[in-house]
Amino acid sequence: MALNEVYLGLGSNLGNSVGNIERAIEMLRQRSRSLEVSRLYRTTPQGFRNQPDFVNAVCRIWTDLDPFQLLEAALQIEQAVGRRRTFVNAPRALDIDLLMYGNQVMQGLPLTLPHPRMHIRSFVLRPLLDIEPGLVHPATGSTVEKMWEELSRSGDLISPVERAAVAKEA
Repeated sequence: MALNEVYLGLGSNLGNSVGNIERAIEMLRQRSRSLEVSRLYRTTPQGFRNQPDFVNAVCRIWTDLDPFQLLEAALQIEQAVGRRRTFVNAPRALDIDLLMYGNQVMQGLPLTLPHPRMHIRSFVLRPLLDIEPGLVHPATGSTVEKMWEELSRSGDLISPVERAAVAKEA
């Protein structure tokens, strides 16, 4: 079976956020042939704001799982790390978003690709710059670098955090 290049967004704001993301990365390694991870970033919550800041990252994997198998694997990893779905945008031990699956474009339940809000999320675009600034969004034709430039004009900037500093705060 052919390998597919996939980009995943990772986020955590409950418990040991860095540890949660690192645990998810190890579980994703078991389901992929290759894995590359961005730096970690501290970001403010979107939607429901009365919660702790997030630690976010993006990873690129090469996998033979189809998009729906990968979605199921991501949900299993979230649950294994302690995610409990209480309400929309609630604090969470782990969130894994399928951002892009090759050049596939699909819309519907349970999966829309590319992720419908990735182009307006600094916590997705900034880590993507670490991995692949020239990555082209298959629906819009814009590169990650171009989308980041447009978003950064809005002032919604984030900064990388050192893993040791984040771990001490957890």
